[in-house]
Amino acid sequence: MRIAHFSDLHYGAATLDEADRCFAAAIDRAIAEGAEVAVLSGDATDHGLDLHEPATLRLFAQVRRLADHCPVLMLQGTFSHEPPGTLSVFRLLGARHPVHVAERIEQVALTEEGRWLASDGWRFAAVPAGVRLLVSCVPTINKAVVAATVGAAEAGAAVGEHLALLLAGFAPGHRVARRQGVPAALVSHGTVFGSMTEHGVPMAGADHEFTAGVLFATEAQAILLGHIHRHQRWDQEGGAGRQCIAYAGSIGRFHYGEEGDKGFLLWEVTSDTADCVLLPTPARRTVDIVFEGRPDLEVLREAIERHGVEGAHVRVRWTVADEDRHAVDRAAIGRLLAGAAQTKLEGRIVPVVRARAPGISLLDSLAAKVRCWAELTGVEPACVLACLAALNEAGPAEIAEQLLRSEDASDLAHFQAPMLDCVVNS
Repeated sequence: MRIAHFSDLHYGAATLDEADRCFAAAIDRAIAEGAEVAVLSGDATDHGLDLHEPATLRLFAQVRRLADHCPVLMLQGTFSHEPPGTLSVFRLLGARHPVHVAERIEQVALTEEGRWLASDGWRFAAVPAGVRLLVSCVPTINKAVVAATVGAAEAGAAVGEHLALLLAGFAPGHRVARRQGVPAALVSHGTVFGSMTEHGVPMAGADHEFTAGVLFATEAQAILLGHIHRHQRWDQEGGAGRQCIAYAGSIGRFHYGEEGDKGFLLWEVTSDTADCVLLPTPARRTVDIVFEGRPDLEVLREAIERHGVEGAHVRVRWTVADEDRHAVDRAAIGRLLAGAAQTKLEGRIVPVVRARAPGISLLDSLAAKVRCWAELTGVEPACVLACLAALNEAGPAEIAEQLLRSEDASDLAHFQAPMLDCVVNS
């Protein structure tokens, strides 16, 4: 069985160009490669969409085109991206082949006639006769329901524990399918412990839905996952044959700083083996240029020559103190990046932090207040007290006049040295 596995399309107003260009190219390639089944493993939309929106119409058109080629299975993804009920309308497309929407935990089988047969409960009592493919579907789990039962503090761990029991329950059916020569697959949307995000961050929390061991224990040959936007895979060979777990990753590059190639997976699955290959899509190219201080235009020119920004989406980031925020020449940066398809300038401003000295108002002399302030800020108080003493001996005009007119080096040092030392030390 040749399966085209798409995931995380994220159709929306802001992502439409990237999503539609990449998904259209992926469908063209899947048709050319002779895919027999198409699976969308969640997050087809980026947010709730109205029916009249361009993103909705383009997604309908692409799924219809895909379903005119082969049967399609769509899985419910993250609720914030795909509000419950979003996918129901895809059942009504009326394409040449059926579109099955999996919004609950269930098993579906693809018949010889190319129809989807769904289980009444969470699994089939027995593998249906005359089927070509058995698919166990585990859509996004509503953790709020679990939290209402076991408490918010225990919800994360409880989801993983209950899913492990559920997935183990699929194993006997997969075992029977394997003996009958029927390929078995599992489709889900969630996080595998130890997986890597598209930004290179390992997912090592205690509240992730799966572990690789739990997924392999289902004894399905192919485990098709969505949710993480980076393609990655795990393989195992044992009593259940050659098994493979894989994230297809997102269809396109929707954020800056994403690592890895973008595309879809083409699976070859039999009753005892599974393998997949990532076929790339024309995802946009992004370039990140980061400065720890003010942007150096010469360094920026070198980075542009090194990476090449023609047609790329470029983000320049820097961090400056509050007093230097207006010294960044945004116009000059924009001119250097004129060939980029999109330019995003992000400046992080470090605010000036002023420390308060508790109890300073209760001190009876200015000198005492200066000592308190100097201790709090880490300044040597002697130089400040020397300046204070100089101010007590003469008025500002007299000090300025003597600094400007005095030809006596000792007089100049009398007033100037403490002030210079104070500036240096503070």
